[in-house]
Amino acid sequence: MATGVDQAVGMSLVVFSLLLFTYYSVWVIVLPFVEGNHALHKYFLPREYSVILPGIAAVILLLCIGAFTAVVLWKNSRPKKVD
Repeated sequence: MATGVDQAVGMSLVVFSLLLFTYYSVWVIVLPFVEGNHALHKYFLPREYSVILPGIAAVILLLCIGAFTAVVLWKNSRPKKVD
């Protein structure tokens, strides 16, 4: 069973993900249909970043997955010592 701390961390990650998804969805889907001088635009970055930031995040994620895979393969390929 998960402890209280594990549940709190898990819930905070879920809430963070929901907030990020909502922010990004409004930024990409709703904001192009709002006039440029509306006050809502001051809470969001320029639209170019809506492509650049997820691209950078994807590259970092792929690098982390590749590094993890390389470390696991490297550790498993070393010969075991025989006593």
